[in-house]
Amino acid sequence: MPQLDTSTWFITIMSSTITLFVLMQLKISMLNFPLSPSIKSTELMKTDNPWESKWTKIYSPLSLLPQ
Repeated sequence: MPQLDTSTWFITIMSSTITLFVLMQLKISMLNFPLSPSIKSTELMKTDNPWESKWTKIYSPLSLLPQ
């Protein structure tokens, strides 16, 4: 049975790694990022829910008196 020739594996793996690195760098460099992100205020995003103005109570079955 012939022996596997591994002499070119190092060059193949290194060239593949470099190629993947360059491709990822090119892909990332094409993305557009905002220059100065602004902070959003949470008060402006507050919604008016109908249940906030009402008093509600949840009765659990264990807190009710036995009948």
